[in-house]
Amino acid sequence: MRVLVVEDEERLAQNIATILRDNALCAVDTAPDGEEGLFQATSAPYDLIVLDLMLPKLNGLEVIKRLRGQGRNTPVLILTARDEKEIVVKLLNAGADDYLTKPFDLGEFVARAKALLRRGKGEHSPVVRIGPLEVNNVTRGVEVNGTSIVLTAMEYRVLEYLALRRGALVSKEELLEHLYDYNWEKFGNVIEVYVSGLRRKIEGLAGQRLIHTVRGLGYSLRSEEEAGSTTLG
Repeated sequence: MRVLVVEDEERLAQNIATILRDNALCAVDTAPDGEEGLFQATSAPYDLIVLDLMLPKLNGLEVIKRLRGQGRNTPVLILTARDEKEIVVKLLNAGADDYLTKPFDLGEFVARAKALLRRGKGEHSPVVRIGPLEVNNVTRGVEVNGTSIVLTAMEYRVLEYLALRRGALVSKEELLEHLYDYNWEKFGNVIEVYVSGLRRKIEGLAGQRLIHTVRGLGYSLRSEEEAGSTTLG
């Protein structure tokens, strides 16, 4: 998952970025003001935007209005020092999905961020089941036929993204865009390496192919029953 943090307090922005990387295994970009935040939000695909309300150049409320006015439905979590009813109503009416009042508990922040990440992919439960595979994005636990398996951090991130997009065809480019931030140099075969590792660890225990390749197009995580008659690799 890839998150944009728009926050002018540099220390807070870095703390949020660190906790998202460490506790939600997200790639994180940051922006110091509303104009830069709006530019980044419209230049790359994000799974969540964490947006301060009181920002230089363009405030958070205006950023939300412009994003929603462009038809962009990325979940937005507002951070605000103001909790007056009128402000909250304006934020929600403008298209904010949730808000936290500063100062906030970092554990609560992570829980709300993860909930919005799931909701943005149409998944409300933290446990995603695909045939014999279970992926829990709260505990980051992965089980196949009841047996826990150990994945590297990047293997888990690839699997989690595919699980939250279960059944959909996900291109290599989409995976790269949602798993890495602006600072990463994207090497062509890295996704194939992670997918190969996932197949080796998962599909023997599953007794079936779960990560299907549509040649030249991408990957789809689904059970053999769900794959049906589609020509897959």
